[in-house]
Parts: sequence; structure tokens; C-alpha cells
Amino acid sequence: MRAGLRIAFMTMVAALVLSGCETTKTASIDTTKTAAIADTAARHLGEGRKQFAGQNYGLAESHFRQAVEAEPLNGAAWLGLAASYDQLGRFDLSDRAYEQLLKIEGPKPAILNNQGYSHILRGDKKKARKLLNQARAAMPANTTVQENLKLLRRI
Repeated sequence: MRAGLRIAFMTMVAALVLSGCETTKTASIDTTKTAAIADTAARHLGEGRKQFAGQNYGLAESHFRQAVEAEPLNGAAWLGLAASYDQLGRFDLSDRAYEQLLKIEGPKPAILNNQGYSHILRGDKKKARKLLNQARAAMPANTTVQENLKLLRRI
């Protein structure tokens, strides 16, 4: 009787193990989630830009943050998030966003310009001047950089 139970048990275990195995000759990747994530990020990025332009910085921050969460390597979303934090006076968070942005895109002149403006908002003239001069060296004809340097001279 014991031997019969043992065989029945082993047969049941083997059946369970084998039923869990499945092999296929072709592997396919479901891109549905990938496309949905990109659509979500793009939607939030667009709405973040709209809210930022309307000076609704809290709403802009929320949308840019959601875009970053959906696509962590989206430089435009990180830039918008950093700028929103700057406008909200959350410089601790904007520094973190700029840090992530620099890891993704490197020290591009537009990023240096935004960081310079961030330091103008904080009253840190020395750091602002350094960043804006770096941006100007790379983009000497850029009017935004020139205007930020003029603003820096006036304060």
C-alpha cells in the first residue's frame, strides 16, 4: 500500500512539474506596454509644457514628474521637471532633477543656461555667472543666454 501511495504521489508531482513547462519555437515581444508608456510620457510632457507656459508650475511639475516616471531617460521631461521645481522654489529637488538630466544628456548649453537661471533665482550670482558663461561660450548668439546674463548684471 505504501509503495502504491508513493508511486501515485511521484506521478502527481511529475505531472505538476511537467504541466508548468512550456516551450515555444518563436519568441515574440509584446510592445503594447512599451507603446502605452511612450504615449503616457508624451501626453504628460505635452501637458506639462502647456501648464508651464500658463505659469501653472504645480500642475506642470505633476505632469513632468509623471512623464519622468513613465520614461526615466526622457531628457525633455527632466528639464521641464527641474524648471518647474525652480519656479516653485524647490531648489533641492531641481538640483536632483538637473543631476539626472546631466547624466542622461551631458552638459548641453541649454541645460547650463537653465541651471544658471536656477542660481539667479536663488541669489547665487557666482554660480549663475559661471554656468551662464559656459552656456554663452557654446552658444554665443543665443538670446536667452544673453538675457539671463543681463538679468544677472541687474541684480
